[in-house]
Amino acid sequence: MTALRDDFRLYIDGAFVTGGASFESLDPSTGQPWAVMPAATADDVNRAVEAAHRAFEAPEWANLTATARGKLLTRLGDLVAAHAQELAELETRDTGKIIRETRAQIGYVGEYYRYFGGLADKVEGSHLPVDKPDMEAWLRREPIGVVAALVPWNSQLFLSAVKLGPALAAGCTVVLKASEEGPAPLLAFARLVHEAGFPPGVVNIITGFGEECGKTLTAHKLVSRVAFTGGPATARHVVRNTAENLAFTTLELGGKSPVLVFADADLESAANAVVAGIFAASGQSCVAGSRLFVEESVREKLLAILIGKARRIRIGDPQDPATEMGPLSTARQLAHIEQVIAASLAAGATLITGGQRAEGFDAGNYYAPTILACAGNEVPCAAEELFGPVLSVISFEGEADALAKANDSPFGLAAGVFTRDLTRAHRLIRKLRAGIVWVNTYRAVSPIVPFGGYGLSGLGREGGAESIRDYTRTKSVWLRTSDEPIADPFVMR
Repeated sequence: MTALRDDFRLYIDGAFVTGGASFESLDPSTGQPWAVMPAATADDVNRAVEAAHRAFEAPEWANLTATARGKLLTRLGDLVAAHAQELAELETRDTGKIIRETRAQIGYVGEYYRYFGGLADKVEGSHLPVDKPDMEAWLRREPIGVVAALVPWNSQLFLSAVKLGPALAAGCTVVLKASEEGPAPLLAFARLVHEAGFPPGVVNIITGFGEECGKTLTAHKLVSRVAFTGGPATARHVVRNTAENLAFTTLELGGKSPVLVFADADLESAANAVVAGIFAASGQSCVAGSRLFVEESVREKLLAILIGKARRIRIGDPQDPATEMGPLSTARQLAHIEQVIAASLAAGATLITGGQRAEGFDAGNYYAPTILACAGNEVPCAAEELFGPVLSVISFEGEADALAKANDSPFGLAAGVFTRDLTRAHRLIRKLRAGIVWVNTYRAVSPIVPFGGYGLSGLGREGGAESIRDYTRTKSVWLRTSDEPIADPFVMR
């Protein structure tokens, strides 16, 4: 038996430490343990938050100019780009996400740190033209304080960058919690933070389990800001936890994103986008286009294209560059998908392709690309966020029907529209309940463009220039300009 890798450490107050507990991390492609990971206890979390609080007030960080903070972020971005291959291999090993995706995504993450590095000295206050002739008033923007950032295992380097980037640019300090399901790349990323030269305690990176780690962190009295990405069930716990410290909170919670394909669309192009939207990353993406709404007149033609593409997807070892779809991250997720598919078939869904564990894999969490035809959104596979390679197909007749069905969901993170009719596209952009609308494309991202959702898809936005404001608070300043003494308030005139 191969020895388990055991060199991963928590990063607290500028030092790499073992933590008070540990656990084995499983390789999703085999189901076998491959590494021992440290788990933060409540004491470890307290030390991390206290270190971040000290660093926030220490002159090494508090007195650093915004331009200097920006240069540190730019250096971090350069280091991420230089170590993208190493980080990608770790993410693939620990989460099952295929190497061609992790390599490309992490290679781009450096751009986020460079972008926020450039924004660091662009955070400006404002002069206020008050109605008092002997007064000047203005607003200062100051860092909000200690930030608790919590990210899931999928796309974790990216989801960390859209929290760490603006937080550090604004002058905050951070305790970043990696998911206990696949924390290896973020624990390795801590070495790059250290190498970039951030003062001790400015960035702390931990992992651990819910009550002991997550609850202690989000309820901590020294935490002023919580940035969470995950599911609605966990988010409700986070919100309840922040009742203890009244921390400002943003939530990015995934979705059940609709993709609308009209009869006039380029069907081959639309099919490629649909496949990328639901089968890339094995469907384990917050913006997965898991509900396909297709105009009835082209339904069979589009389905024929999709069936062919789904059945040709190359499933295999996620470390093989030729693999197009790897395993699900956890056995628990695989079992959940099997249960929902069974319930959906019992509710009247029709299996078009897939619907079972991938053939030829005796071990690992492999599930075949699956397409089901559904009568409407009430079918379980069309109602629940599955976080897997499962596409629910629903027909529509006309624009109004498409819009009504697309918006019939408590989620609202993303949507896709495929049509050559530009006026129709603009009408739908206005009316779709989604924080992102892609037209004739899908899953495009940029550090310049914010993202976030409606409804159960969360609160707030991440990315883009304005996101940095969520890591600041305003201070109103009054300055009296008159040399005359202030009148006695108890002398009536």
